[in-house]
Amino acid sequence: MKSDTSTSRFFLDEDMGAVEEMPLAGGTVFVVSTRNPGRSEGNQDAAAIIPLADDLGVLALADGAGGQASGADAARLAVEAIEATVRNRAPEEELRTAILNGFEMANEAIRALGVGAGTTLAVVEVQGTWIRTYHVGDSGIVVAGQRGRIKTRTVDHSPTGYAVEAGLMNDREAIQHEERHLVSNIVGSEAMHIDIGPSMQLAAHDTVLVASDGLFDNLHFDQIIERVRKGPLIVAITGMVKLCQSRMTNEPESRPSKPDDLTILAFRRSLP
Repeated sequence: MKSDTSTSRFFLDEDMGAVEEMPLAGGTVFVVSTRNPGRSEGNQDAAAIIPLADDLGVLALADGAGGQASGADAARLAVEAIEATVRNRAPEEELRTAILNGFEMANEAIRALGVGAGTTLAVVEVQGTWIRTYHVGDSGIVVAGQRGRIKTRTVDHSPTGYAVEAGLMNDREAIQHEERHLVSNIVGSEAMHIDIGPSMQLAAHDTVLVASDGLFDNLHFDQIIERVRKGPLIVAITGMVKLCQSRMTNEPESRPSKPDDLTILAFRRSLP
């Protein structure tokens, strides 16, 4: 099934009852976005799936902050800016440049709101069998192989994220840390900086996972990898959403539990 390269798909203020799928760049994206079960207001997460050619596409995910309405606005502006700059890039312009321009456009638009809003923003470009990651904040991007090998993982822009990267604490300690909620770099700030990953080639069964902290704050990292490394992705994502929602509402002792919006994008290339 080929992508319709003329149309992007946005997920804004969603509360989806099931995982959806759509083709992208020679593979398939599975997506789900749900509201915080402990809050009646809307979903502050936003996502976009942007097909550009049969072997070219972009994934974008944002998690807004700064109050319900302004957080949702910030997340929407972020994914819309990425979509605008990659679709309107000049023929000679590299996709990498267009994505970076999207981050800058989003930062300016959110600051112009003048309400102190901000958002994370995680982006993956897919070109054939190659990908590159870009991110600001603590929405995570992971590439996992079929045997569970972590081929790349973004570092959260947060005190706990930097501590894990430095080896000062492990993932299980970080998920329960009292400063877990703090984020030190957001789109919508004067000092925003963008982390750009290296270009890397995907193997046949690799999984690219992009998610808001509604996933990473409710499931241990090794539990996530064990689920996505093999088998049908739609089964893995559906199971993770159910487990996250259970933990968000039941607050089990000694297990992570943080009610929050939850958005997941998961991509695998189609086999020949």
